[in-house]
Amino acid sequence: MRAWAPVLVATALTAGLLSIPVQAARTSSGQHFASPPFRVKVLGYLPNGKPKLTSPSPTGLSPSAIQGVYNLSGLSSTSSDGSGQIIALIDAYRDPNALSDLNTWNAEYGYPKLSTCKSLTQKLPCFEQVDPQGIPKVNSGWVLEESLDIEWAHAEAPGAKIVLVQAASNSNADLFGAVQYANNLGATEVSMSFGSSEYSGETSYDSYFLNAGTFYTASAGDSGHGTEYPAASPNVIAVGGTTLNGCSGTSCAHFSTETAWSGSGGGASSVESIPGYQSDYSGAVYGATTITALTSGARGIPDVSFEANPNTGVSVYDSTRYQGQAGWFTIGGTSVGAPDWAGILAAGASTGATALQGASAIYSGGYSTNLRDITSGTNGSCGTDCTAGPGYDLATGLGSPINYP
Repeated sequence: MRAWAPVLVATALTAGLLSIPVQAARTSSGQHFASPPFRVKVLGYLPNGKPKLTSPSPTGLSPSAIQGVYNLSGLSSTSSDGSGQIIALIDAYRDPNALSDLNTWNAEYGYPKLSTCKSLTQKLPCFEQVDPQGIPKVNSGWVLEESLDIEWAHAEAPGAKIVLVQAASNSNADLFGAVQYANNLGATEVSMSFGSSEYSGETSYDSYFLNAGTFYTASAGDSGHGTEYPAASPNVIAVGGTTLNGCSGTSCAHFSTETAWSGSGGGASSVESIPGYQSDYSGAVYGATTITALTSGARGIPDVSFEANPNTGVSVYDSTRYQGQAGWFTIGGTSVGAPDWAGILAAGASTGATALQGASAIYSGGYSTNLRDITSGTNGSCGTDCTAGPGYDLATGLGSPINYP
């Protein structure tokens, strides 16, 4: 089976993106395959003319920069560090250096070194890597996604246990089988930084995201306006993307505004009906009186957002060569938001906070002081449906985290 690990490469040296196309998730004999939605910032060019993607030291945003922009307390308060939580990261294929790369990242940013968990039932801060479908092969694109997921879920909830659940392939059947394994493991948060095009049979997987006491996050995609699965499931928190204006390099000292990122996925599902928490939502909606009117009765995506622009991306360490290069990458895409939101939810849950515990609670009213409404920017040229505005919109949902937990 061929592994698909697509990426767009962003450059700070030229406008827009280099012409490295995203390989769309494909179907074969009725099967559906997912892609990880990340983008790598180009740092320059190598002597052979190829894009330079890595550096010996970080060139992207640090955890403290992200914490400052969103005023998150996971880094500054031991009472809200995710203690007692189990964050499961669902990815395809094997990361051969997952723990050592995490600890390189930990050392850079002053986090304690993590060790392998003594058992799968241990809830103390530790790292576990499991292969419930047999040991898979290595795929460098998915490895970079795994490094991003591990390091940034840990950034927001350093007291939580991190479990990397590696599916045997990037087929939806294998990936959602890995979700079921995480459910059985007792994961309190499950992050899914991948997606495939929507299809009529996707609803058969919705029940995988109904484990009591578990919150599920999923990336909305990086191809601009449009929807994908599992973000389209009404049982997950779909995470769109934003741009942090004023951030540069490793710092957000001059942060000014947050706007919709042009690559963020979003829109009305072509398969899923609108869930009750969206149809009952009584707050402001940009471009319509209700979310139901905005989406014509379909599930609206995303629910929330997070930094995703690769030109102001986050720092990720990966020693497995990706496009022939290893070291410190600067990564964007909605892949950043899913693990970060999983960590944010874990940090809140460790304090007993409930304002943002699950999609239903996000829409029910406790969000006003915990979400930054994104009111400008677009993810396409389709008018209202592609534009961020006051209240809920189909580019950034209800907004990004702020003052949480």
